[in-house]
Amino acid sequence: MARVRLSVAERREELLCAAIEQIEVRGVSAVRIADVAAVLGVSNALVLYHFSTKEKLVAAAFAHAAEADLAQLRKVLGRRTSAVRRLRAAVRWYAPTGQAKGWRLWIEGWAASLRDPALRNVAGDLDQQWKAELAEVIEEGAAAGEFHCDDPMSAAWRLTALLDGLAVQTMSYAGPLSRATMLAWTDEALARELGIDHEALTA
Repeated sequence: MARVRLSVAERREELLCAAIEQIEVRGVSAVRIADVAAVLGVSNALVLYHFSTKEKLVAAAFAHAAEADLAQLRKVLGRRTSAVRRLRAAVRWYAPTGQAKGWRLWIEGWAASLRDPALRNVAGDLDQQWKAELAEVIEEGAAAGEFHCDDPMSAAWRLTALLDGLAVQTMSYAGPLSRATMLAWTDEALARELGIDHEALTA
């Protein structure tokens, strides 16, 4: 049976999704152009036509997956409710026990970024966007008098650093911490950054 002819955008989407799947299974260092091609039943040449090197394919796949999570974060932070509620929902969603899908890929990306400047630039830019989204809502809530925070960006950095660290523990060491413990820690950290008590956070 002949394959359906796809547009350039559709083909790239298909290749990126296959690359993400293979990176999660094999890891960045082990995945090959041939692995991505084999999943889709296409030639290596077709993959290379759209992404001229493995490095470019990996960077594009990482960006594709991370931008999908970033779009979901923006959706959570854009809800019509208080800044405190939005921040708590976002932090709990972003936590490695939540529904964010890209943690395994992020960890692979961090490791590969040590040797791949292109991936390092992509990952660094996306990481800054995550922090900026959180900082914007923290600043908004502080301006509205919901809580007090002198430095929203520093607060965003500390929150994401905690969540990143928990993700490494969960993904790399088979989850030595329970889901309840990690969510309690994220609540405590958020309440501390906003200068409010737990009851005000969860009200």
